[in-house]
Amino acid sequence: MKLSADGPVPVLTRIPTSQKVVFITLDDGQEKDPRFIEMMRDLRIPITMFLTDDAIKGDYGYFRHLQGLGNHIQNHTLHHHVMSTLPPAPQKEEVCGDQKTLTTEYGAAPLLFRPPYGVYDTGTKAAVAECGPRAIVLWRESMQIHNMQYQTPDKKLRPGDIILAHFRGPAELKGTTMTQMFAHLLKRIQEQGFTVARLEDYIEAPAG
Repeated sequence: MKLSADGPVPVLTRIPTSQKVVFITLDDGQEKDPRFIEMMRDLRIPITMFLTDDAIKGDYGYFRHLQGLGNHIQNHTLHHHVMSTLPPAPQKEEVCGDQKTLTTEYGAAPLLFRPPYGVYDTGTKAAVAECGPRAIVLWRESMQIHNMQYQTPDKKLRPGDIILAHFRGPAELKGTTMTQMFAHLLKRIQEQGFTVARLEDYIEAPAG
């Protein structure tokens, strides 16, 4: 799909496609397990990272390794606040601040924005439009520890679905490592006959 350089910022939970693909997104950046980098290097599974500066500022370099494997880094605010609880000016600071930091650290301006907890309002959309990202990206399914949570009653993936997971470790995953969680996620995807595609390959950035 093609994004516009101006006009309303679209909100995406899936990408229109007939191909049997889904997209994995990983949020925040708190867990920095070196074994996950090794896993991604071996599997070559594409991911999209929505990173919060508070979570990554202690080790920007960790995510450069994942970026070097062809994975894109996108905007997830500076401090992970619930955006709709903030006035317009602080919302703009959250989005523009993370946009500036991620552009400086990783050499590419994020095209996409994900609001923490999936919560946004008109102020959020205005901030996103002003700060640079061209779409708000939500999700259809979320990965827990062993299984996914679905938004549909039949609990099935559909072509173009966006899946949410997090950079989390054993403390948040009840002893499960991030690599184990990710392996469970891939198994759930493969069980339904889907493959993982790179989200950004299906999104066309605006010209200029």
